[in-house]
Amino acid sequence: MDQLQTTIAGEIALSKDPGGSMKKWREIFAVNQTELAKYLKVSSSTISDYEGGRRRSPGIGVVRRLVESLLELDKKKGGKIRKQLEKDFKPKEDVFDIHEFGKAMNGKIFAEKISGKCVANPGKLKEATIFGYSIIDSLKVILEVPVHEYMQMYGKTPERALIFKQVETGRSPMIAVKVGRFSTDMKPSIVVLHGLDKVDPIAVKIAESEKIPLLLTNKTINEILDALRKYES
Repeated sequence: MDQLQTTIAGEIALSKDPGGSMKKWREIFAVNQTELAKYLKVSSSTISDYEGGRRRSPGIGVVRRLVESLLELDKKKGGKIRKQLEKDFKPKEDVFDIHEFGKAMNGKIFAEKISGKCVANPGKLKEATIFGYSIIDSLKVILEVPVHEYMQMYGKTPERALIFKQVETGRSPMIAVKVGRFSTDMKPSIVVLHGLDKVDPIAVKIAESEKIPLLLTNKTINEILDALRKYES
């Protein structure tokens, strides 16, 4: 196996919840259970049983076949996910603080964990699935980060929450998200504006046009981190 295959397979094999980790990677690669089962020549219920913990932990042979199948299916679709995972990712640590989840989190649960108030696209919040979050210094990203490096804020997958701190009105972070989408062809599942009670109407309009749930929270960053760590413990 190559380095990426080994990394994914190792995470699944060593996870306390290997079924949940299998599901996480299947969803990161945007492959449904039926598609994966067909490729592996097993039933959809077999995939469901592994992911739901109703079958004993898969052996390395099953994990190897799973990972190879995800990468082959991604290759047939242009290999976009693999390229994102394999990019030379060196985030500016003073601008982007990247965290990846061991398992997927529903958007509505995420909002509850951070005491977030949804001010745009609340109906899409329960449909959102995130695999991590990035805490972003909004002033530095606007002033110091070139547009072509905006991809760094997305970590391993754009299916994440972008939490902007040092926010004044919320307009600049949403403009960064919109500009970033044109330069990287990516957009987050959720955007959070930290420390605001009232948001610029332009920010709300951008979120609505991009169909991204927009949350406001006044929890401290440490409280947010603590709440999200507890979810995974």
